[in-house]
Amino acid sequence: MKFPKIHSLQEIANLLQCEFIGNPNFPVSGMNEIHVVEPGDIVFVDHPKYYDKALQSAATIVLINKKVDCPEGKALLISDDPFRDFNTLTKHFRPFQATNVSIALSATIGEGTVIQPNCFIGNNVTIGKNCLIHPNVTIYDHTVIGDNVMIHAGTILGADAFYYKKRPDGFDQLISGGRVVIEDNVGIGALCTIDKGVTGDTTIGAGTKLDNQVHVGHDTVIGKKCLIASQTGIAGCVIIEDEVTIWGQVGTTSGITIGAKAVIMGQTGVTKSIEGGKSYFGTPIEESREKLKQLANIKKIPEILNKLK
Repeated sequence: MKFPKIHSLQEIANLLQCEFIGNPNFPVSGMNEIHVVEPGDIVFVDHPKYYDKALQSAATIVLINKKVDCPEGKALLISDDPFRDFNTLTKHFRPFQATNVSIALSATIGEGTVIQPNCFIGNNVTIGKNCLIHPNVTIYDHTVIGDNVMIHAGTILGADAFYYKKRPDGFDQLISGGRVVIEDNVGIGALCTIDKGVTGDTTIGAGTKLDNQVHVGHDTVIGKKCLIASQTGIAGCVIIEDEVTIWGQVGTTSGITIGAKAVIMGQTGVTKSIEGGKSYFGTPIEESREKLKQLANIKKIPEILNKLK
């Protein structure tokens, strides 16, 4: 998420009421999670296990809970609770905006687009030309939708990421300030749920088609011309490259990559990154030909045992 203007390190430290290490005029242009940070971004880290990863990332400002040596060309914000203060930044730069109308006045809707009854279109939503939005679709703030997109009834775009920190008295949610971006010619079935990014974008590539009841987690990027069948659950921060086919009831873990033109057969658990151009099946996931051989051999076990008697 980029800020409306560039701020100084001093201004951000004043907002958070925290110490800092670095030039007070060090430029701060945005904030992001570690997998999508760029120079000028703030990234947060609150566990020693991940200090080096954050300090060596592309982010040039690190919100951290311990004074450490500051790498050259970077700055530090010292906080007793970086998770809390990252939320403070999100609430400041992308605050929740209530609206009491079905289509927010700040929404932009392209020529030829049809919006059926009982839809909600949030603040600063952009919808392109010749789209068809069926009844009871909810589109949260800041969502971007391209041209020739069809969204079937009951789908929700832009709900919060499922991202929590365990506290002694329960769970704190990491507030989502990102977006959902739907490119041209996408088709989305009924009752799908696509969560917005925590600070970045959850993206559905041009020409991709989602069946009914598909879930897409925060910050996931789905490529172009993919097919995803019903009851598939895709976790957060997954990269699905172009022309991937995913059949029904597939589930994935987070932070993995599915290579271009991979085919994932139904009820597979995608537990790791996989190469493109191959067919996969099973939990844990394996190439389908190998997995089916294993299942065939398992069926032979009673026959082998009988021969050994």
